[in-house]
Amino acid sequence: MTTPTQSRANDHVEHAGKRVHRHGDETKPSWKTTELAVYVLAVIGVLIASNAVGDGAADNGADYFAADKAWWYITLLTIGYLVSRGLAKSGSRSTGHDPRNDH
Repeated sequence: MTTPTQSRANDHVEHAGKRVHRHGDETKPSWKTTELAVYVLAVIGVLIASNAVGDGAADNGADYFAADKAWWYITLLTIGYLVSRGLAKSGSRSTGHDPRNDH
């Protein structure tokens, strides 16, 4: 029985004479990260706060946390989440073209 050997230049694994593509260098899928859970909880928190504070019955109907302000905060949270995912992906190795092979 042969042991798998990895070729770093092309990121494939050779096992028993067959080349198998390796998928382990990419970052985790977004649904497996805690940052997605924090993002979803923050969005839910903004919506709940907007609904709870927005009644304003005791203050002559004033709505201190209106829907447009809540959606603005959700938009900012979304931009922050997308930037954080982009930064996480920017440091990961791609399994595509390897410039070390250009001779």
